[in-house]
Amino acid sequence: MMIEISKIEEILPQTQCRQCGYHDCADYAKAIANGEQHNRCPAGGPQVISRLSALLGREELSPNEECGVHVPPEIAEIDPNKCIGCRLCSDACPTDAIIGSPKHMHCVDAERCNGCCLCQLACPVDCISMVRIDREWTDELARQSKENYLKRNQRRAKIRQEEENLLNAKSLTSDKRDFVANLIRRKILNESGKTPRNS
Repeated sequence: MMIEISKIEEILPQTQCRQCGYHDCADYAKAIANGEQHNRCPAGGPQVISRLSALLGREELSPNEECGVHVPPEIAEIDPNKCIGCRLCSDACPTDAIIGSPKHMHCVDAERCNGCCLCQLACPVDCISMVRIDREWTDELARQSKENYLKRNQRRAKIRQEEENLLNAKSLTSDKRDFVANLIRRKILNESGKTPRNS
């Protein structure tokens, strides 16, 4: 029986941490539906494995510790004395939980942080630590995390499109300038009685 990929994804924690070896929870859900083992999610831990086993009708496996070890919920914390404002952490964050402008100290929005550790891995000055918090990672928090992730992707896709449009506009302007320059050059050559060469 083929299980809907969306049903598998609903069980995953939506931390988008990539420890499973896939780009995000959606990609891992697709892989599970196609036969991948369902024990590669350290963020979800044994509870997620158990729920996936029940959904899929598969044997309940032990967590694959090659992907990482399950830990209680954490959030990132930035040391203001070490932060250099490089924004690499912000670029890596899947939920836009890091606030700050270039060359200024950054901080973490605890409500949006899902503890994925991607910012910590990206930081070149080791100014980010993961701090345990007294919070259970619920289905509602997972839903909010996924929503933040999708909004972040949409926003960045829009920025990329705007940048591409701007580059295309500049390219068209350059082409037009070259075209006009060629016309002027041909006119000058024609007036001087010379035969213009093909350009």
